[in-house]
Amino acid sequence: MSFRKRRVLMMTPLYIIFEFFLLKYLFLLFYPLDDLTIALMALILGLMNVGSMLLELKKSRFITRLLTEIFAIWIWASMMYLIELVIIYSVSIFFQLDYTLVLIILALVPIIGVYAYWKAHNLVVNERTIELDNLTKEVNVVHLSDVHFGAVRYKKIIRQLADTLKTLEDSCEVAIISGDMADGSSVVLEDDFMPLSEVNMPIIFTPGNHDYYIGLENVKKACRKAGIIVLDNESTQIGDLNIYGLAYSFDDINAPGIDELKGEIKNDKTNIMIYHVPYLWEEHSKAGFDIQLSGHTHGGQFHPATWFCRLLYGYNRGLFKDERGHYMHVTTGVGSMDQPMRWGTDSEVVILRLKHALV
Repeated sequence: MSFRKRRVLMMTPLYIIFEFFLLKYLFLLFYPLDDLTIALMALILGLMNVGSMLLELKKSRFITRLLTEIFAIWIWASMMYLIELVIIYSVSIFFQLDYTLVLIILALVPIIGVYAYWKAHNLVVNERTIELDNLTKEVNVVHLSDVHFGAVRYKKIIRQLADTLKTLEDSCEVAIISGDMADGSSVVLEDDFMPLSEVNMPIIFTPGNHDYYIGLENVKKACRKAGIIVLDNESTQIGDLNIYGLAYSFDDINAPGIDELKGEIKNDKTNIMIYHVPYLWEEHSKAGFDIQLSGHTHGGQFHPATWFCRLLYGYNRGLFKDERGHYMHVTTGVGSMDQPMRWGTDSEVVILRLKHALV
């Protein structure tokens, strides 16, 4: 059984219980319903949700993708309503809240939801500058991550990404994807990434955790069919750049040790490490890598998860520099995981302008 299927089946009972209590206290504000009716509503929501996701894993269809997206948006709304209900019921212990005020508070969720949905689908190009002592000429690198091609973000996101990269191909030397090309919620076919073959600059991809969930070989085949260079614990050189792709490691996958990574360093080039998660920066910097490119976090994707993400990862998004003068860049990603919503983060590709450090 795949990771995605196990996750869906394990989470469904918890989802039904969560929806039961959410609906119970939501209706309690206006028109209380009996527990049996609410339980049936929660059960129907849960079964429709799990059914659409499991069917999508077998074969991608418009109806299953649509249902998966609708339920993903509803889950986001449910989390927001939970926060509002906690606030409303807590305040009502001390004050009698006006009925109109309660409606206004609840109306914030769909209003924010429209913005968050638009924000998740609005791909922007951001720029950051990296100054390196060992650089002889300026190089522009496009860094992107977490495309999450799948049930919620399907072929349109590949088309959107290809069109964006085509606008950068004349000014940038290479585009680097630091993992999670696939989401794991839909099968990946060999032609699914073909729009990226239209981009007239090298594209490099190193696997992230989600790329394994639907079958890593399927993702690799689709990438290679589109002309994307796949670096799975291996390196390639483009101009003055030595680029090493360290694949995401699970417990049962042996990752290269620090001594092996030191052997990948080219002293006459700028050494770039691609690693999906913003971990092991200290080790990679010690090994001699000038830049680490990571993703995975989505920057938290939306409030209030953005605040927890900062606590969990520390290096949750942006550009960081250590005492050696080495950098790590963590992008918030192109796509979105589970919920197609962003609030407080960008769907982004980032131009990293590599320049010689001024003394």
